[in-house]
Amino acid sequence: TAVINASVAGAVLEAFDRLDASSQVWGAKGGITGLLNETFIGLRQQPNGIWDGIRVAPGAALGSCRKKLTEEDVACAVALCRKHDIRYFFYVGGNDSMDTANMLSKAAQASGYEMLVAGVPKTIDNDLAETDFCPGYGSAARFYAQAMIDLGMDIRSLPTPICLMEVMGRNAGWLTAATMLARRAPDDAPHLIYVPEVRLSREKFLADVKEVYDRQGWVVIAISEGMCDEKGESLSLPTGKVAADGFGHRMVGDVAPALARLIMGELGLRARNEKPGLIARASSHHVSPVDREVAEGVGRFAAQRVFAGETDFMAAIRRESDPPFRVSYFPVPLEKVANAERLLPAEYVADGGNDIAESFREYAEPLVGGELRRYARLRW
Repeated sequence: TAVINASVAGAVLEAFDRLDASSQVWGAKGGITGLLNETFIGLRQQPNGIWDGIRVAPGAALGSCRKKLTEEDVACAVALCRKHDIRYFFYVGGNDSMDTANMLSKAAQASGYEMLVAGVPKTIDNDLAETDFCPGYGSAARFYAQAMIDLGMDIRSLPTPICLMEVMGRNAGWLTAATMLARRAPDDAPHLIYVPEVRLSREKFLADVKEVYDRQGWVVIAISEGMCDEKGESLSLPTGKVAADGFGHRMVGDVAPALARLIMGELGLRARNEKPGLIARASSHHVSPVDREVAEGVGRFAAQRVFAGETDFMAAIRRESDPPFRVSYFPVPLEKVANAERLLPAEYVADGGNDIAESFREYAEPLVGGELRRYARLRW
């Protein structure tokens, strides 16, 4: 994400402050694969002042991976921790990463090896359980909301009347829902919003598009990359041809171009599609200051609790007040978040399943970190 390195910096700087200067602080290059391959980065040996720069850099400074651990992998990981006398282990990531941390913690305990383990939440999908929101979400939400404002201004002025923006999120519609923050006036984009929690038939989709087009002459649509039809099949791929990632999750995407072709074929209207992908989650230009501050705070909290002797938890976020926006942190057992998925609540989906309720604004707006850029328009 655009703020994952703030969490890493927070945990690392706490380690520097709380551990004896003779102790080693390592980063595993490429996540858990770095531990399994014994490819470590000496973090105390980095140049002076580098953490101020790492804190604001996008991407993952330590690298990343998509690896589901086998029982053999877990045993090997614990053995390597024992070999290198690793006593504190922090893992930053989403649902699957919390599962990895949970397996490692349980295996270390079962083998009698004393190692304290903490998970640090990170996912733009915002779908980790037991936490109010996830670091990374606010910045990606800001990107998509601002992109929707800009796209709406452009499509409003073009002879091409319809455009779909495909938004990241396989099963959870939190990011797609955030595009509603782009709206102020009744005719502002997006005019239709579809989240994967609600199945969508092609017939209903076409009827929705036609209704909006007949009413105002142009349509901008936000749609999740994970949208499925009423049978649970991807709206973008032929039946039976769904690929999977390293954790067995279905690979999704290309919903927008498929539905743009459907509009042109069935309604005879020209339609475009846009698909911001990695740039949406990594754009440092759109970082939410709130998101970065909380990302660092949750990393520091995890380290503080571990160095105080706590283990087997994920650092979670509690919203204390709003406004003013204020959070606190608390530990949640890893087993409660490992592989658990928090979907967009039904209360945030408007009647008809093609929009987001205004109540969602109260939840999401504080997370994007201030006003979005809006523009003047001529009256005509």
